[in-house]
Amino acid sequence: GVEQPGPGGRRPVRVWCDGCYDMVHYGHSNQLRQARAMGDYLIVGVHTDALEEISKHKGPPVFTQEERYKMVQAIKWVDEVVPAAPYVTTLETLDKYNCNFCVHGNDITLTVDGRDTYEEVKQAGRYRECKRTQGVSTTDLVGRMLLVTKAHHSSQELTSEYREYADNFGKCPGGRNPWTGVSQFLQTSQKIIQFASGKEPQPGETVIYVAGAFDLFRILWVDFLEKVHGLADRPYVIAGLHFDQEVNRYKGKNYPIMNLHERTLSVLACRYVSEVVIGAPYAVTAELLSHFKVDLVCHGKTEIVPDRDGSDPYQEPKKRGIFHQIDSGNDLTTDLIVQRIIKNRLEYEARNQKKEAKELAFLEAMRQQEAQPSEENHSNF
Repeated sequence: GVEQPGPGGRRPVRVWCDGCYDMVHYGHSNQLRQARAMGDYLIVGVHTDALEEISKHKGPPVFTQEERYKMVQAIKWVDEVVPAAPYVTTLETLDKYNCNFCVHGNDITLTVDGRDTYEEVKQAGRYRECKRTQGVSTTDLVGRMLLVTKAHHSSQELTSEYREYADNFGKCPGGRNPWTGVSQFLQTSQKIIQFASGKEPQPGETVIYVAGAFDLFRILWVDFLEKVHGLADRPYVIAGLHFDQEVNRYKGKNYPIMNLHERTLSVLACRYVSEVVIGAPYAVTAELLSHFKVDLVCHGKTEIVPDRDGSDPYQEPKKRGIFHQIDSGNDLTTDLIVQRIIKNRLEYEARNQKKEAKELAFLEAMRQQEAQPSEENHSNF
């Protein structure tokens, strides 16, 4: 991103965020959106793979450093990415990148020895908080992945397996942590407005239509959308998102991992996309092409599953000669990533139990502190 002067010619306010950003989801995007709105230029520090850093705190990342940088760079509110950022945000880091303050979600992050990671910057008055996104956490998404069952798409009735899992996941003996528990995402029109670009195609722009599931792993579709975006000098990319049932029909298992509302925000957060069709028809019809005045229709190198009646969903754009197949150059597949995660599953579970215990101890200490302020003031020490 190129830094513009702030309103009224004042010096731009530079904002710092940092994190592991391992399985980037719309919760991360929403945090970065809020952070960007607090200033004029957003710099995001991504922690390294160096096992001593993240593993010590969080367990091994599922995605490599390069993959994580790419996923963060693709979020439209990010102006600059700083690789290999230190795990603890220091004043030194803020000064080095000329940042006025750092922003973090209103959940707690503790170092290995149980100290508040943001202590130093808080004391210097260079810390701001943004609201954590309700209804999503990496922990929850990992949990959904591990449930290879169709039940939660085909009916509202949760299987006993899922219910038991939901009861246990994100809980630990003696209570439930409000931050890492499983929760439900509630879509509102306000959220869509906050994420949407609000721009219509302009004369001279090339309207490119792509359709798909655009599920959890944005690494799979960020490369594809970047290539699609590069096909024209002035692209206007419209992503058609299929309904959950449709995705489940062609992907099977427990896909999609994120429901249509969650996928909508994920794709809107991507800098290469201008508009999203929320629940697109599986077949790219003549009506759709003329409604959006589509110049080009693109598909990745994944297999094109026939429609329910056996027809090719792309027959209309092919007939018009505007169909383009693109190789994103990325060999990862959803299944491969799920395998990576399942391999990490035991470490994740161990990590979450540790994290739970640490956070609950912190909350308990806070509660006790709040309960006895007067005693502290009158102590004889």
